[in-house]
Amino acid sequence: MNIALIQHSFKNNKQDTINYTIDLIKKAANNGANLVCLQELHATEYFCQSENVEFFKYAESFNDDIECFSKIAKANKVVLISSLFEKRANGLYHNTSVVFDKDGSIAGKYRKMHIPDDPGFYEKFYFTIGDNEFKPIQTSIGKIGVLICWDQWYPEAARLMALGGAEILVYPTAIGFDRADSKEEQQRQLEAWIGIQRGHAIANGVFVAAINRVGFESFKDSGIEFWGNSFIFGPQGELIAKAGGKKDEIIQTTLDMDRISQVRNIWPFLRDRRIEFYSNITKRYID
Repeated sequence: MNIALIQHSFKNNKQDTINYTIDLIKKAANNGANLVCLQELHATEYFCQSENVEFFKYAESFNDDIECFSKIAKANKVVLISSLFEKRANGLYHNTSVVFDKDGSIAGKYRKMHIPDDPGFYEKFYFTIGDNEFKPIQTSIGKIGVLICWDQWYPEAARLMALGGAEILVYPTAIGFDRADSKEEQQRQLEAWIGIQRGHAIANGVFVAAINRVGFESFKDSGIEFWGNSFIFGPQGELIAKAGGKKDEIIQTTLDMDRISQVRNIWPFLRDRRIEFYSNITKRYID
């Protein structure tokens, strides 16, 4: 599997950003990619910094966006993982990853399941929780477990994707620093973000890829400095590729998918799970 992660900043408006993304997809495909992964809400700014009903207009073009990226996947003969703002009905919206196969067909969709609500990340205002299960999407190049940003922090989601046969977990992401935080706090947050996902790779014996935004996106007197650092980990948690934190980048590499069976044969974590004792995992808290 030749995978490319496209990390970039917002380019002032939606159309310019889409055009820029298309150019990078073509570049990755010309370099041999058969799987191209885009960051969370890649066509627009990260509008969830505020609660503003005007931004719901972005979701009106969901079907047009699907048509656009379907054509791009087909033209470049790549499996393409997108992240789009979906209008499902009036007053009902999702943060949705649409996965396109090499022929432009829709291999599957995943609606973000864990929705944050924190200062600067007011996603509950915009997005309804997904009603899909944690099931990988079958594509022409393998089974892909697509999860989105806040889903990164939940080992249950990663485990269920792996149990469903996912060979790689892909996390389109929009996360960054509050400039008011100390450099030490910023570094702790970044390392926690990387660490939790590296753990998913190790615990499940799969590849993990996260694609994050870069650039500063302001809102009134504040804003988010997206920290980039997109990465790919292997089934033992080995670092395969990593981007920097400041600039637009394509990180691209070829994954040896046989590593999954090699690692699981020596570290058979799935074999030794004591599933008969895990029923309490479905409780909110064990009082």
